[in-house]
Amino acid sequence: ELQVVTILLVLLICGVGIAGNVMVVLVVLRTKHMVTPTNCYLVSLAVADLIVLLAAGLPNISEVVASWVYGYAGCLCITYLQYLGINISAWSITAFTVERYIAICHAIKAQLLCTVSRAKRIITSLWLFTSLYCLMWFFLVDTTQVTFSDGAQVSCGYRVSRSLYMPIYFLDFAVFYVIPLGLATVLYGLIARILFMSPLPATPQHSCLGSTHQGGSLKLSCRSNKGALSSRKQVTKMLAVVVVLFALLWMPYRTLVVVNSFMDPPYLNIWFLLFCRMCIYLNSAINPIIYNLMSQKFRAAFRKLCKCEEKSTENPAPYTAPVYYSVTKDCSHDSSD
Repeated sequence: ELQVVTILLVLLICGVGIAGNVMVVLVVLRTKHMVTPTNCYLVSLAVADLIVLLAAGLPNISEVVASWVYGYAGCLCITYLQYLGINISAWSITAFTVERYIAICHAIKAQLLCTVSRAKRIITSLWLFTSLYCLMWFFLVDTTQVTFSDGAQVSCGYRVSRSLYMPIYFLDFAVFYVIPLGLATVLYGLIARILFMSPLPATPQHSCLGSTHQGGSLKLSCRSNKGALSSRKQVTKMLAVVVVLFALLWMPYRTLVVVNSFMDPPYLNIWFLLFCRMCIYLNSAINPIIYNLMSQKFRAAFRKLCKCEEKSTENPAPYTAPVYYSVTKDCSHDSSD
């Protein structure tokens, strides 16, 4: 039963996740207006999720059916890639949270700080630092072989005793789970205060109603401001959902690791372990679905990529940045305007 359920769930979740994250990378790289600082971080998150699905999800199928078949080098590389993808996912979420906070709460500074070139440099730094940090796993895992009367079973596991891994586990738990979530909670609280509780966004609408002497120019400017505010709210809600799902889906595994650090023997129920693994894979697979459900731009880009609509009927997605219009009036009648 465990083998059948594992194979079906892993194939379903990993298949959907790999296809979805590949689409995220393609639509951002191939569509010019999709190349924004926030989307650069989402591409980094999508690549990290692909690594998790390929290095953790798919090898789980062969591991549950038979013994470890990837050898010593495979044990080292796959373990390294698993932790690399997991840790990059956490810091990519932190990076776009900070970017959203600066863009919304410090709009003037955002013109200098929230640029595509800066986002690429930050992403490169995060990948470089995490790649170096995860090198320790090359020295912490090894393959072991247990011989039975009817054959031998090879497994990929830890090289030293479990107690020596406690500092590493708790460092990972703090740096790649607690700190990102704590920072995201504070920053999204500040963002919500600006977007949803501040009375400032209503001011342009009142000025539109009360100032008729400026004509269509002010009305169009007000509409564009309202559209920009609505777009910012939509993007912020989408990213907040990504953070909440990250917190919920990683909680079973992180809790299990902390509890087992103090339990002897550790709690290793095979069905609960399967549940923890499926939550991790689901977290890496669900983000493209969230983008499709909550973002008009991503939904339109996905449709265009899949060629679900005819070219003649395709319309460009609304741009998220505020657009200001001006109106030139005819002055041939000696108008004072």
